[in-house]
Amino acid sequence: MNARELEDQFLSRCATAATQPNAVANDQREANIFRMAALLIQSRYPEASSRLLHASTAYFSQHKNEQLTASEVIRNGWLISLPRARDLLYRKLN
Repeated sequence: MNARELEDQFLSRCATAATQPNAVANDQREANIFRMAALLIQSRYPEASSRLLHASTAYFSQHKNEQLTASEVIRNGWLISLPRARDLLYRKLN
């Protein structure tokens, strides 16, 4: 699976979690992506953002040392770019 396909898979998971009030991230990668996604969509989709932030916070409360910075998330290849991720999430949430 190439980087764009992997990114699409993660963003699809974000869109799903953004619609589920009790979603929880499954692992470090998902938790960090949920947190970044929550920040990216906060102004346009505040409720979805809140759900994603809750899902990542629930994970990080049990795994305190696994939260990464935005640059580390991108360096790991989990997201290609923040503006691109935001635009793709907007499309998935519409």
